[in-house]
Amino acid sequence: MRIGVDLGGTKIEVAALGPDGAFLLRDRHTSPAGDYAKTVRAIREAVAAAETKLARKGTVGIGIPGAISPATGVVKNANSTWLNGHPLDRDLAEALARPIRVANDANCFALSEATDGAGKGKRVVFGVILGTGVGGGVVIDGKSLTGPNAVAGEWGHNPLPWPEPDELSGPACYCGKSGCIETWLSGPRLSAAFERVSGSKLDCPDIADRAVKGDATAETLLVTYERRLAKALAHVVNLIDPDVIVFGGGLSNLDRLYKNVQPQIAEHAFSDAVTTPIVKNHWGDSSGVRGAAWLWPESGA
Repeated sequence: MRIGVDLGGTKIEVAALGPDGAFLLRDRHTSPAGDYAKTVRAIREAVAAAETKLARKGTVGIGIPGAISPATGVVKNANSTWLNGHPLDRDLAEALARPIRVANDANCFALSEATDGAGKGKRVVFGVILGTGVGGGVVIDGKSLTGPNAVAGEWGHNPLPWPEPDELSGPACYCGKSGCIETWLSGPRLSAAFERVSGSKLDCPDIADRAVKGDATAETLLVTYERRLAKALAHVVNLIDPDVIVFGGGLSNLDRLYKNVQPQIAEHAFSDAVTTPIVKNHWGDSSGVRGAAWLWPESGA
């Protein structure tokens, strides 16, 4: 049995998978935001509760909104900032009394979709998170690419390419830089842009609904969003030329993205044509926790 844990800012999701990938259990718990020690304890208790319900133990993989630094051995780059600077993998291994595996949550998403989701059967899969943050993960031949610095796939913290005059410098990012792709393409950024122009505060699905109903402001903002997303993905195509790009996160539910973004990538990529399909995730918000479980092979080795 494989157990996956998806650690988020507000929730801890636990899932147990059988050998065929079928869910044996799926539970959600409140994440103790801002408190590292309570977070470790909450994960330990969530795993213990799952194993008690199923009356067996399993391997444990954990997806986090950051990465374990190969240089220091502690968490870095986590937007759940209370995790940064702590040896989370070692503390959880001690708390759970077994070896564990920890990976970036976007890498877990990509691994899930490459294993038995929308990218199944493809050699190179690029998984995109478009939500509160913007992240990515790369899977090659069924294995997640981490890299010696544990930042493979972190396209959200590259600058927006081919900026137009009003995109120069760009908004400040929590990472300390300005103009990161995340600052242009996150859900909160799109909502804030709509509020700034219209005076109305709406979430992204409602903005898309307004566009369908003929709201010119909503339509203009979404067209701009799609153009920026296509430029950002052209960089990905130039670098790794994936066999498929899989969208995840809340914005992946905007159906118009699948029609409008892919044709624009060729305008910027270094190729005479771009045929890379862009597809919606298969597992929805289960992808992260499933990918965490898939960090362990069937043998548990």
